[in-house]
Amino acid sequence: MEKRKRGGSNNGGIEENTMAILDTSGFNRDSHHRHDDSLAFLEAVRSASLLPENGTPPTSTMREAIFQILKEETSLELIMGSYQLLNELDKRFPRVCLPKMEEQTSCLPPTILNEPVVVEEAWCPFTLGLDRDDEINKGSSGSIDPLGFHSLVQELGEMINQRSKALETKILRKMLLLHYLVSALEGDFVPRNKAFKEKMSWTHLRDSLLNMLLGSRKIIYKSLVKDCLSVICDVFSDLYDKSESSSDVDSVAPPSNEISHYCIAAFALAVPEIKRSTCIYLKNLLRMMMELDTSRNVADVQGLTTRADGVRSPAAEIILDELAYNSDMLSPFFQVFDDPWWKLKMIMQYFQKYIPKKCKVVHACIKSLSFCFQFNHNQEVWIEFPVRTRRSNSPVNDSTFEGVLKCFSNSRSTKNIIKKIGMDVAQLLLGHSFLAYLSVSVDSSAENDDFEEMVKGSSLTEICKHIIAAFTSIRKEYKNTEILLLGKEAVFTAATILSTKS
Repeated sequence: MEKRKRGGSNNGGIEENTMAILDTSGFNRDSHHRHDDSLAFLEAVRSASLLPENGTPPTSTMREAIFQILKEETSLELIMGSYQLLNELDKRFPRVCLPKMEEQTSCLPPTILNEPVVVEEAWCPFTLGLDRDDEINKGSSGSIDPLGFHSLVQELGEMINQRSKALETKILRKMLLLHYLVSALEGDFVPRNKAFKEKMSWTHLRDSLLNMLLGSRKIIYKSLVKDCLSVICDVFSDLYDKSESSSDVDSVAPPSNEISHYCIAAFALAVPEIKRSTCIYLKNLLRMMMELDTSRNVADVQGLTTRADGVRSPAAEIILDELAYNSDMLSPFFQVFDDPWWKLKMIMQYFQKYIPKKCKVVHACIKSLSFCFQFNHNQEVWIEFPVRTRRSNSPVNDSTFEGVLKCFSNSRSTKNIIKKIGMDVAQLLLGHSFLAYLSVSVDSSAENDDFEEMVKGSSLTEICKHIIAAFTSIRKEYKNTEILLLGKEAVFTAATILSTKS
């Protein structure tokens, strides 16, 4: 992996001048002097690194000081200023990046340098050294270890569940801190994962911050996934809880008596948006976990991994088990988790947990001797799908999206599925899966072999017919059941598409 160093001869002088501003000897921590000095420090870093076209990258000590302000200060101005500055610095001076395409004068396609460029001595907000003891980790006050990251997610969940009407800067600071940490993980993971897909070099992903974070012995991986899922659902429910009015600014207590009414109003309006952003960042974190699992599985099939890489349960399986255990999470999760391909894939895996192994098909055509079948007195056929072996490296094609929908066109299978997962859950999954299918199918830029495998041999017209048939079968078997709004939307969309095709 190619690495490079950054920095120049003036870094020492800039660091000495800017860090001198934070010399708080003689001042109390909460004094006006410290607040003003911190603001001056942030402005000095911005002026030296971001304003000039050839600005000098800040040193690790300077970035650590900015991060420390975000972690500990209570001033709204300092919290927002340090958060924005850290993000702008990461965009201007990324820790990991892929080189741009080389321009060529010939008619040949441009050459892409797939080797990610890693800044060798860049500051990192995480302390992820496996061989470091607790004293060394605690000594790095400007970074967070895996346990601290997990604790941050848990603290946010506890704060949200308290549903306190007192407006405090603490929850804002915690959320923005989480936003930045997830952004740092994403900025490191995305170019590495792209390089892995193009060159199949597992080393790129093995050294990623995300892989080292999830592989740390300080955290329980399953608990982290469950806590992220729980916070997503709690924040979503808190945002759309009709029992609480987020627009009543007068009922919200200010974090400080010195803050004006206009600041209180602005803060009250900003908090819901920050909560929505928290859902998005946690969704991105879960998506990166699942993408890492996918790439890791590819590397494992190719024999690129070793025993040192360890074994982890796929994040998607942990999420599905948690959703199956608590069905109340289904609706908020799939409304937040709007990545269409992953949504369709997860819903199909959810259905496959409850679809009977023997699915009744009238006059089925047996095309493979690997299927075991028997006839009953109505000359109907029961097909038993082949069992997936644990060490099978080839994709299993025992179920497609069309095949899942067909199970709802049969009376007995429909009753069995609904008996196991419930009426509302079945409708939610059908509606979300259809809308996700439409989103992926119309996206011409999305080239995904797994999606082609899921919809193999199915046309848009056929899928629309099966969706209508599925909800018709549900309505027929359960006449007293009201179709959910999402189900009606799916049926209406399918009928509209069929009318344009005719």
